Amino acid sequence: MAKGIWIYFELGIRADYEGMYAWLDNHGAHECGENLAFIRYDFEEDFFEELKADILNHVDLSNKDRIYIVFRDEEKKLKGKFLHGKRSRAPWTGYGSIEQEDLVDEA
Repeated sequence: MAKGIWIYFELGIRADYEGMYAWLDNHGAHECGENLAFIRYDFEEDFFEELKADILNHVDLSNKDRIYIVFRDEEKKLKGKFLHGKRSRAPWTGYGSIEQEDLVDEA
C-alpha cells in the first residue's frame, strides 16, 4: 500500500542532514518549503511504525531533532503526529488574548 504524507523535519546544527536528504531523495520527495516535503510512502501493514523504523535506520537523530508527519487516516481525516521528538512551546504563546485548551491535531 502507499500513503501520501507531508513530512516536516527540524534538525540541529550538527544533525545528519545528509542522511535525511538521502532518505528523502530515495523516496522521491517533493520540496514544499524549508524542511517540508511531500512523499508517497509504500508500506506493508503498519504505516506509522514502518515509516518510523525506515527513517531511524537511515538517519541518525538526536533527542532534540523533531520529525512531524501529516497524513490522512483510513477515514480520510487529516492527522498529524510526531514521528520523532515532541511538541515544544510555540514562539507565539502569550501574544493572543484567548486561552486555548490542548487540541488534537485532526481535521
